[in-house]
Amino acid sequence: MPAKSPPIPSAVATQLETLGRRIRAHRERQKVTATDAAEAAGMSRVTLHRVEQGEPSVTMGAYLNAMAAVGLSLQVKEPEGVFATPLPATIRVDDFPALKQLAWQLPGVTELKPAQALDLYERNWRHLDREGLTPQERRLIQALVDELGGGRLLV
Repeated sequence: MPAKSPPIPSAVATQLETLGRRIRAHRERQKVTATDAAEAAGMSRVTLHRVEQGEPSVTMGAYLNAMAAVGLSLQVKEPEGVFATPLPATIRVDDFPALKQLAWQLPGVTELKPAQALDLYERNWRHLDREGLTPQERRLIQALVDELGGGRLLV
């Protein structure tokens, strides 16, 4: 028997329903049956149906598995204007430890243009300790991707 849904604000319920509809629509566009998608996601067809209905009692892991099974991914964004800062005209290499490591082959370079920094991150992504990135550097990479990469990191 499904778990009882926790009390949630109507805005959250709407977001879950929208997410569920998007998962279902994407699955149907790909002509993937609910049974096949559920199997690929490691869940029952009933659980997939509950995800596609936006039920709040379904775990976040189930939502993410269902999304991955149909080729979607979740991107969490900070609200515009709250934490977002404009992309600087130049980026000081010394301010970002991972970028400094990636720029070892550029002797004497202390600043990079944003496009150059994004290029370094993308070309060397496999060498980055992504878990060791500072929050400041994570924000920089996200800003570079959002403004210069069309929302996609090409790795």
